[in-house]
Amino acid sequence: MKQFKWGSLWMLVAAFFFAIMGVLVKIASHKFSSAELVFYRSLVGLVFISSYVIINGLSLKTTYFKKQMSRSIIGFISMVMFFYAISELPLATAITLNYTSPLAMAAILTIALHEKPKRILLVAIITGFIGVAFLLKPSIHYGELLAGGLGLLSGLLAGLVYVHVAQLGRAGEPDWRTVFYFSLVCTLGGGAWMLIHHFNPIELKDLPILAGLGTCATIAQLAMTRAYRTGNPLVVGSLAYTTVVLASLFGILLWKEMLSMDRWLAIAIIISSGVMSVSANASAKNNT
Repeated sequence: MKQFKWGSLWMLVAAFFFAIMGVLVKIASHKFSSAELVFYRSLVGLVFISSYVIINGLSLKTTYFKKQMSRSIIGFISMVMFFYAISELPLATAITLNYTSPLAMAAILTIALHEKPKRILLVAIITGFIGVAFLLKPSIHYGELLAGGLGLLSGLLAGLVYVHVAQLGRAGEPDWRTVFYFSLVCTLGGGAWMLIHHFNPIELKDLPILAGLGTCATIAQLAMTRAYRTGNPLVVGSLAYTTVVLASLFGILLWKEMLSMDRWLAIAIIISSGVMSVSANASAKNNT
Protein backbone atom coordinates (compact mmCIF):
# COMPACT_ATOMS: atom_id res chain seq x y z
CA MET A 1 0.00 0.00 0.00
CA LYS A 2 2.89 2.34 0.80
CA GLN A 3 4.16 1.94 -2.76
CA PHE A 4 0.81 2.96 -4.24
CA LYS A 5 0.62 5.93 -1.85
CA TRP A 6 3.92 7.22 -3.20
CA GLY A 7 2.62 6.80 -6.73
CA SER A 8 -0.30 9.10 -5.91
CA LEU A 9 1.99 11.70 -4.34
CA TRP A 10 4.29 11.68 -7.34
CA MET A 11 1.33 12.35 -9.63
CA LEU A 12 0.35 15.35 -7.50
CA VAL A 13 3.88 16.69 -7.96
CA ALA A 14 3.58 16.09 -11.71
CA ALA A 15 0.19 17.84 -11.80
CA PHE A 16 1.63 20.91 -10.07
CA PHE A 17 4.50 21.30 -12.53
CA PHE A 18 2.31 20.49 -15.53
CA ALA A 19 0.01 23.32 -14.42
CA ILE A 20 2.94 25.75 -14.21
CA MET A 21 4.07 24.52 -17.61
CA GLY A 22 0.62 25.36 -18.95
CA VAL A 23 0.92 28.90 -17.61
CA LEU A 24 4.28 29.32 -19.35
CA VAL A 25 2.92 27.88 -22.59
CA LYS A 26 0.09 30.41 -22.47
CA ILE A 27 2.57 33.24 -22.02
CA ALA A 28 5.02 32.00 -24.68
CA SER A 29 2.34 31.20 -27.27
CA HIS A 30 1.90 34.92 -27.94
CA LYS A 31 5.22 34.82 -29.80
CA PHE A 32 6.15 31.20 -30.54
CA SER A 33 4.29 28.60 -32.58
CA SER A 34 3.22 25.25 -31.15
CA ALA A 35 6.04 23.48 -33.04
CA GLU A 36 8.63 25.80 -31.54
CA LEU A 37 7.26 25.27 -28.04
CA VAL A 38 7.36 21.49 -28.50
CA PHE A 39 11.01 21.78 -29.55
CA TYR A 40 12.12 24.06 -26.71
CA ARG A 41 10.11 22.10 -24.16
CA SER A 42 11.94 18.93 -25.16
CA LEU A 43 15.38 20.44 -25.77
CA VAL A 44 15.70 21.79 -22.24
CA GLY A 45 14.62 18.44 -20.85
CA LEU A 46 17.12 16.62 -23.04
CA VAL A 47 19.96 18.83 -21.78
CA PHE A 48 18.99 18.20 -18.15
CA ILE A 49 18.66 14.45 -18.54
CA SER A 50 21.83 14.14 -20.64
CA SER A 51 23.80 16.06 -18.00
CA TYR A 52 22.42 13.77 -15.31
CA VAL A 53 23.43 10.70 -17.32
CA ILE A 54 26.98 11.97 -17.96
CA ILE A 55 27.63 13.18 -14.40
CA ASN A 56 26.47 9.88 -12.89
CA GLY A 57 28.08 7.69 -15.54
CA LEU A 58 24.78 6.01 -16.38
CA SER A 59 24.08 3.79 -19.35
CA LEU A 60 21.40 4.50 -21.94
CA LYS A 61 21.44 0.90 -23.09
CA THR A 62 18.06 -0.74 -22.68
CA THR A 63 16.58 -4.14 -23.38
CA TYR A 64 13.26 -2.42 -24.06
CA PHE A 65 14.36 -0.19 -26.93
CA LYS A 66 11.31 -0.93 -29.09
CA LYS A 67 8.97 -0.14 -26.20
CA GLN A 68 10.90 3.07 -25.45
CA MET A 69 10.69 4.16 -29.08
CA SER A 70 7.02 3.26 -29.28
CA ARG A 71 6.27 5.27 -26.14
CA SER A 72 8.36 8.23 -27.36
CA ILE A 73 7.01 8.37 -30.92
CA ILE A 74 3.39 8.03 -29.82
CA GLY A 75 4.02 10.63 -27.12
CA PHE A 76 5.52 13.04 -29.65
CA ILE A 77 2.60 12.64 -32.05
CA SER A 78 0.17 13.13 -29.19
CA MET A 79 1.94 16.30 -28.04
CA VAL A 80 2.06 17.78 -31.55
CA MET A 81 -1.67 17.14 -31.95
CA PHE A 82 -2.35 18.64 -28.54
CA PHE A 83 -0.33 21.77 -29.29
CA TYR A 84 -2.07 22.10 -32.66
CA ALA A 85 -5.45 21.81 -30.94
CA ILE A 86 -4.42 24.52 -28.47
CA SER A 87 -3.39 26.82 -31.33
CA GLU A 88 -6.66 26.34 -33.23
CA LEU A 89 -9.27 25.79 -30.51
CA PRO A 90 -10.27 27.63 -27.35
CA LEU A 91 -7.89 26.48 -24.63
CA ALA A 92 -10.73 24.99 -22.59
CA THR A 93 -11.80 22.80 -25.50
CA ALA A 94 -8.28 21.58 -26.27
CA ILE A 95 -7.50 20.68 -22.65
CA THR A 96 -10.77 18.82 -22.17
CA LEU A 97 -10.24 16.78 -25.33
CA ASN A 98 -6.71 15.87 -24.25
CA TYR A 99 -7.95 14.82 -20.81
CA THR A 100 -9.76 11.85 -22.31
CA SER A 101 -6.43 10.02 -21.82
CA PRO A 102 -7.37 8.29 -18.52
CA LEU A 103 -10.54 6.97 -20.12
CA ALA A 104 -8.51 5.59 -23.02
CA MET A 105 -6.02 4.09 -20.58
CA ALA A 106 -8.80 2.36 -18.66
CA ALA A 107 -10.12 0.82 -21.87
CA ILE A 108 -6.63 -0.33 -22.94
CA LEU A 109 -5.89 -1.90 -19.55
CA THR A 110 -9.20 -3.71 -19.59
CA ILE A 111 -9.24 -4.95 -23.19
CA ALA A 112 -5.66 -5.24 -24.42
CA LEU A 113 -3.77 -6.01 -21.22
CA HIS A 114 -6.44 -8.21 -19.63
CA GLU A 115 -6.42 -6.18 -16.41
CA LYS A 116 -9.81 -5.87 -14.74
CA PRO A 117 -9.97 -2.60 -12.82
CA LYS A 118 -12.34 -2.15 -9.92
CA ARG A 119 -15.65 -0.69 -11.03
CA ILE A 120 -15.32 2.17 -8.57
CA LEU A 121 -12.01 3.20 -10.18
CA LEU A 122 -13.66 3.41 -13.59
CA VAL A 123 -16.48 5.41 -12.04
CA ALA A 124 -13.90 7.76 -10.48
CA ILE A 125 -12.19 8.38 -13.84
CA ILE A 126 -15.47 8.96 -15.66
CA THR A 127 -16.62 11.27 -12.87
CA GLY A 128 -13.36 13.16 -13.12
CA PHE A 129 -13.78 13.66 -16.85
CA ILE A 130 -17.34 14.90 -16.34
CA GLY A 131 -15.99 17.36 -13.80
CA VAL A 132 -13.36 18.56 -16.27
CA ALA A 133 -15.98 19.05 -18.99
CA PHE A 134 -18.24 20.87 -16.52
CA LEU A 135 -15.39 23.10 -15.38
CA LEU A 136 -14.15 24.06 -18.83
CA LYS A 137 -17.50 24.03 -20.66
CA PRO A 138 -16.03 23.15 -24.08
CA SER A 139 -17.77 23.65 -27.39
CA ILE A 140 -16.72 22.87 -30.98
CA HIS A 141 -17.90 24.80 -34.02
CA TYR A 142 -18.10 23.36 -37.50
CA GLY A 143 -14.92 25.07 -38.70
CA GLU A 144 -12.92 23.55 -35.82
CA LEU A 145 -13.75 19.89 -36.45
CA LEU A 146 -10.24 18.99 -37.70
CA ALA A 147 -8.50 20.53 -34.71
CA GLY A 148 -11.12 19.03 -32.42
CA GLY A 149 -10.58 15.57 -33.88
CA LEU A 150 -6.82 15.90 -33.47
CA GLY A 151 -7.27 17.12 -29.90
CA LEU A 152 -9.41 14.10 -29.08
CA LEU A 153 -6.92 11.77 -30.76
CA SER A 154 -4.11 13.34 -28.72
CA GLY A 155 -5.94 12.31 -25.57
CA LEU A 156 -6.48 8.77 -26.80
CA LEU A 157 -2.82 8.43 -27.78
CA ALA A 158 -1.77 9.86 -24.42
CA GLY A 159 -3.73 7.09 -22.74
CA LEU A 160 -1.67 4.55 -24.70
CA VAL A 161 1.50 6.40 -23.71
CA TYR A 162 0.64 6.14 -20.01
CA VAL A 163 0.15 2.40 -20.36
CA HIS A 164 3.62 2.18 -21.94
CA VAL A 165 5.08 4.23 -19.06
CA ALA A 166 3.52 1.88 -16.50
CA GLN A 167 4.81 -1.19 -18.35
CA LEU A 168 8.35 0.20 -18.64
CA GLY A 169 8.43 1.15 -14.98
CA ARG A 170 7.30 -2.25 -13.81
CA ALA A 171 9.84 -3.88 -16.13
CA GLY A 172 12.57 -2.09 -14.19
CA GLU A 173 13.36 0.79 -16.55
CA PRO A 174 14.54 3.84 -14.55
CA ASP A 175 12.49 7.01 -14.84
CA TRP A 176 15.35 9.10 -16.26
CA ARG A 177 15.93 6.68 -19.15
CA THR A 178 12.30 6.76 -20.23
CA VAL A 179 12.25 10.56 -20.08
CA PHE A 180 15.57 10.75 -21.97
CA TYR A 181 14.30 8.81 -24.97
CA PHE A 182 11.05 10.78 -24.97
CA SER A 183 12.93 14.10 -24.85
CA LEU A 184 15.31 12.95 -27.59
CA VAL A 185 12.55 11.89 -29.97
CA CYS A 186 10.53 15.06 -29.32
CA THR A 187 13.58 17.30 -29.82
CA LEU A 188 14.44 15.64 -33.13
CA GLY A 189 10.84 15.66 -34.25
CA GLY A 190 10.23 19.25 -33.18
CA GLY A 191 13.49 20.37 -34.82
CA ALA A 192 12.52 18.73 -38.09
CA TRP A 193 9.14 20.45 -37.90
CA MET A 194 10.85 23.83 -37.40
CA LEU A 195 12.99 23.27 -40.50
CA ILE A 196 9.82 22.97 -42.57
CA HIS A 197 8.03 25.96 -41.02
CA HIS A 198 9.49 29.36 -40.15
CA PHE A 199 10.52 30.04 -36.57
CA ASN A 200 10.90 33.17 -34.48
CA PRO A 201 14.33 34.27 -33.23
CA ILE A 202 14.85 34.05 -29.48
CA GLU A 203 15.46 37.26 -27.56
CA LEU A 204 17.16 37.49 -24.18
CA LYS A 205 13.83 38.16 -22.46
CA ASP A 206 12.46 34.88 -23.84
CA LEU A 207 15.08 32.68 -22.20
CA PRO A 208 13.58 32.55 -18.67
CA ILE A 209 10.17 31.56 -20.03
CA LEU A 210 11.51 28.89 -22.39
CA ALA A 211 13.94 27.56 -19.78
CA GLY A 212 11.19 27.49 -17.17
CA LEU A 213 8.89 25.74 -19.62
CA GLY A 214 11.42 23.01 -20.29
CA THR A 215 12.40 22.67 -16.62
CA CYS A 216 8.82 22.34 -15.39
CA ALA A 217 8.03 19.88 -18.16
CA THR A 218 11.06 17.75 -17.27
CA ILE A 219 10.25 17.66 -13.55
CA ALA A 220 6.61 16.88 -14.33
CA GLN A 221 7.61 14.15 -16.78
CA LEU A 222 9.95 12.50 -14.27
CA ALA A 223 7.34 12.68 -11.53
CA MET A 224 4.63 11.30 -13.81
CA THR A 225 6.89 8.46 -14.95
CA ARG A 226 7.64 7.52 -11.34
CA ALA A 227 3.97 7.82 -10.44
CA TYR A 228 2.97 5.26 -13.07
CA ARG A 229 5.87 3.01 -12.06
CA THR A 230 5.02 2.97 -8.34
CA GLY A 231 1.27 3.48 -8.34
CA ASN A 232 -1.93 1.99 -9.71
CA PRO A 233 -2.28 3.28 -13.31
CA LEU A 234 -5.97 4.07 -12.92
CA VAL A 235 -5.53 5.79 -9.55
CA VAL A 236 -2.69 7.86 -10.96
CA GLY A 237 -4.74 8.61 -14.08
CA SER A 238 -7.59 9.90 -11.96
CA LEU A 239 -5.29 12.14 -9.94
CA ALA A 240 -3.96 13.64 -13.18
CA TYR A 241 -7.11 15.78 -13.23
CA THR A 242 -5.53 17.81 -10.43
CA THR A 243 -3.67 19.67 -13.18
CA VAL A 244 -6.94 21.22 -14.29
CA VAL A 245 -7.77 22.35 -10.76
CA LEU A 246 -4.34 23.95 -10.30
CA ALA A 247 -4.50 25.59 -13.73
CA SER A 248 -7.85 27.13 -12.77
CA LEU A 249 -6.36 28.50 -9.56
CA PHE A 250 -3.34 29.93 -11.42
CA GLY A 251 -5.78 31.63 -13.79
CA ILE A 252 -7.41 33.37 -10.84
CA LEU A 253 -4.10 34.45 -9.33
CA LEU A 254 -2.36 35.58 -12.52
CA TRP A 255 -5.14 36.74 -14.84
CA LYS A 256 -7.98 37.44 -12.38
CA GLU A 257 -10.12 34.75 -14.01
CA MET A 258 -12.87 34.55 -11.40
CA LEU A 259 -14.85 31.30 -11.35
CA SER A 260 -18.58 30.96 -10.95
CA MET A 261 -20.16 28.71 -8.34
CA ASP A 262 -20.86 25.96 -10.89
CA ARG A 263 -17.18 25.86 -11.81
CA TRP A 264 -16.18 25.61 -8.16
CA LEU A 265 -18.62 22.71 -7.96
CA ALA A 266 -16.82 21.13 -10.90
CA ILE A 267 -13.51 21.47 -9.05
CA ALA A 268 -15.06 19.71 -6.07
CA ILE A 269 -16.23 16.88 -8.36
CA ILE A 270 -12.72 16.48 -9.76
CA ILE A 271 -11.11 16.39 -6.33
CA SER A 272 -13.75 13.92 -5.14
CA SER A 273 -12.98 11.59 -8.04
CA GLY A 274 -9.33 11.53 -7.02
CA VAL A 275 -10.15 10.85 -3.37
CA MET A 276 -12.59 8.14 -4.45
CA SER A 277 -9.96 6.37 -6.55
CA VAL A 278 -7.31 6.49 -3.83
CA SER A 279 -9.75 5.22 -1.19
CA ALA A 280 -10.91 2.39 -3.45
CA ASN A 281 -7.35 1.32 -4.12
CA ALA A 282 -6.41 1.47 -0.44
CA SER A 283 -9.38 -0.69 0.58
CA ALA A 284 -8.57 -3.18 -2.18
CA LYS A 285 -5.00 -3.49 -0.93
CA ASN A 286 -6.16 -3.98 2.65
CA ASN A 287 -8.41 -6.83 1.55
CA THR A 288 -5.60 -8.72 -0.19
